[in-house]
Amino acid sequence: MAERIEQRIEDRIPELEQLERVGLFTRKEIKSVIKKTTALEYKIQRRALRKEDFISYIQYEINLLELIKKRRSRIGYSFKKDEIEYSIVQRIHGVFRRATTKWKDDLQLWLSHVAFCKKWNKKLQLSKVFSSMLALHPNKPGLWIMAAKWEMEDRLSSESARQLLLRALRFHPECSKLYQEYFRMELMHAEKQRKEKKEFEQAKIDLGEFSYSEEVLNGEMARIVYRNAVQKIKGAEFLLSLLSIAKHFDFTQDLQKEILENLQAEYANDPLMWEYMARQELETESLLPSEHVSKQSKALEVARKEERCCTVFEEAVKSLPTENMWKCYVTFCLERFNRKTNSEELKQKRQERILSVFDRAHESQLLSAPLYKQWLELLVELDLPGKAEEVASAGTKRFGHLVDMWEMRLQVLFRLNGDAVATCFQEAFKAVKTKDSLPLWILWVDWSEKVKSKAETEALYQRSLLTTLPADSVTMKLKYLEWAYRTDGYKKAKKVFTSLHESRPLSLEFFKKMIQIEKEQESCKMFNIREYYERALREFGAEEPDLWLDYIKEELTHCQGKPENCGSIHWRAMRALQGEHVEIFISKYTMLQTGQL
Repeated sequence: MAERIEQRIEDRIPELEQLERVGLFTRKEIKSVIKKTTALEYKIQRRALRKEDFISYIQYEINLLELIKKRRSRIGYSFKKDEIEYSIVQRIHGVFRRATTKWKDDLQLWLSHVAFCKKWNKKLQLSKVFSSMLALHPNKPGLWIMAAKWEMEDRLSSESARQLLLRALRFHPECSKLYQEYFRMELMHAEKQRKEKKEFEQAKIDLGEFSYSEEVLNGEMARIVYRNAVQKIKGAEFLLSLLSIAKHFDFTQDLQKEILENLQAEYANDPLMWEYMARQELETESLLPSEHVSKQSKALEVARKEERCCTVFEEAVKSLPTENMWKCYVTFCLERFNRKTNSEELKQKRQERILSVFDRAHESQLLSAPLYKQWLELLVELDLPGKAEEVASAGTKRFGHLVDMWEMRLQVLFRLNGDAVATCFQEAFKAVKTKDSLPLWILWVDWSEKVKSKAETEALYQRSLLTTLPADSVTMKLKYLEWAYRTDGYKKAKKVFTSLHESRPLSLEFFKKMIQIEKEQESCKMFNIREYYERALREFGAEEPDLWLDYIKEELTHCQGKPENCGSIHWRAMRALQGEHVEIFISKYTMLQTGQL
């Protein structure tokens, strides 16, 4: 092994001599490079190979290249690149090859090699990397697409890109992303050919020796890809994705028409098709002249376009009365309502339309739960309290099992009708499962803190502890302690803590909060802090190394803390902690002793 390493170091001598000769590196720096690379070589030549050593070697060589590049720029020397950079780049390729051969499944290694080849413009090498990577990872469509894009955009080889995508489709015959990229690349190839032909014609160059197929120029290859794709992949969403790609090319009108006709014929029962057809009305060209048009005329034109969109949506909800179809209609109307306009008339039309659509979707029992929330937000924004309360009530009748629906109703009642809040809470707890009720309890006590007396709020906290599930009561205990301290100070907080510290389950935050409260007092008592830590450690000492460390730091900080106390806590921690927590504690305790923590 030593002989091999010495040989590799000797192979570097010519490039290192050149670096020194041209003034890019000093003699001292050359010696440092030799020392470092020798150490790295030994690591990647030993029997028990580690991936991290290969990565370190590659990173060092890349950093060396970057440094050389900066120094060349600084001194303005651009010669001898073949003797210096080329040699280093080839060595990096060699290390990458060894690493990817050893760890074939590590995709990040392959992608790092790809990125390196791209950065240093090593096209031949990159082609080989892609070939090896795809042979080992043919099950990843994204890699095929990456390779095809490189062939198409960097090597300008449409044929190579096509062959790669055809091979990819043999492995993934139902991958929509592959078909989309294949479709796009065929259109890009056609566009490239059209531009070339146009340039030749403008330059009046005889095209006799060049062959431009009219079918290719008109996008027939893309049409073939499209027809094959729709046989394998169904769904309006896929067709719309191809249609959006085709729209970027100005010679695809016939192809767009064919896709649109297929969309309407095969997916008349898909909301996406109807939504697309409706939104197309917004893209129709204006009949008004582009110049000297008043703001009022523009607003009228926008209003007419929106009316045509809504006409399509109206037909859609009649032909396809589903929740998703109404969702598309409502979403469109909300988008238009939220668009800024200086026309009060247009703004009023949009408001009337969205309120009407919401009402009709609700009456049809086809309004989804998230849309009820948006409806309520809109009504509150428009200052329609009566309607908001009515909608909130209707939402909880239809979706009574959903906690967030009750939260929305209660939020409305907080603003509008405080007297009905308590009754609504009672209804909510009857409708919602106990395991989902924690957000309602939090909402109730938060509201009670603001509008009710201390006695009523405390009674509510105590009731929540009896009613919620044990896991949820943990949250309520912490909130109860925080509220007690916030409203009545230290004595009340201590009283609440004393009443709850034996009521399991408890949270670590509950004890930490009480420790924090104690430390905030002017006459902070260390024996109280010790009590809180001791109680917390009984519950969580086996899996919380940081809790033991905090206890030790507390002892060291306060004047009452004695060295023997810290040693005792350390010994107890070593006995109580389990598994990996012991190692974590030892590591952090060492840092604490050396002042690093």
